[in-house]
Amino acid sequence: MAADFKPDDPHYLRYRGPVRVQGVAAAESSTTDQRLLANADDADWLHRDPWRVMRIQAEFVEGFGALAELPDAVTVFGSARIKPDSAEYAIGRELGAALVRAGYAVITGGGPGAMEAANRGAKDADGLSVGLGIELPFEQGLNDWVDLGINFRYFFVRKTMFVKYAQAFVCLPGGFGTLDELFEALTLVQTRKVTRFPIVLLGSEYWGGLVDWIRGTLTEQGMVSPGDADLLTVTDSVEDAIDIILRADAAREAEVTPEDPS
Repeated sequence: MAADFKPDDPHYLRYRGPVRVQGVAAAESSTTDQRLLANADDADWLHRDPWRVMRIQAEFVEGFGALAELPDAVTVFGSARIKPDSAEYAIGRELGAALVRAGYAVITGGGPGAMEAANRGAKDADGLSVGLGIELPFEQGLNDWVDLGINFRYFFVRKTMFVKYAQAFVCLPGGFGTLDELFEALTLVQTRKVTRFPIVLLGSEYWGGLVDWIRGTLTEQGMVSPGDADLLTVTDSVEDAIDIILRADAAREAEVTPEDPS
């Protein structure tokens, strides 16, 4: 939805974290993140910002509590703009179902498009479908195929949940938001801030140019180390994506399982 809303529209809907507001009550155009990051001209922030820490802490506690008993899961990223009648939506739905059959819950941003497709696929296979929504300055909400949903105010809290509870990432075609999430995960793996896990890009025609640029320009000019591009795997096959994730899980288990002395 576009951000040019009418404050008196009784059907205008938005979320402030877990709070649902509609119509006139939803007319505020800024978000919690925007207000947090604003550079105030006065010293009032000295009194406001310390209290914001309590809200941030509460979001972490709520997220950790809701997801603590989540089974092994895979986070799927992708554009909210993908249409339900598109090939990308069909692949997302196929991916969600395949992940469930492989033994994983499916985590998405909870919105429409690619996120909805993966959540819907998980539901098709009778699996656990998780949506982690975010407060935006225009209409949004969790899609109808989310079993366990949380709406966050702060992007950085939501990103923590995406990473903490996932054994792998799969990226469907997407825009700035998807790229942000992709490179966040890639940076965490590259810098060993997290245990290495697979990052799979589904769709070689869409992602191929980006990976070529990483392998060529970034590597050749020394902006990343040789081999860093290998942290990404590009495929057109949902079956291959699942196999990559399963093999990585098996390798991790072999590393932490002591050998049988007999």
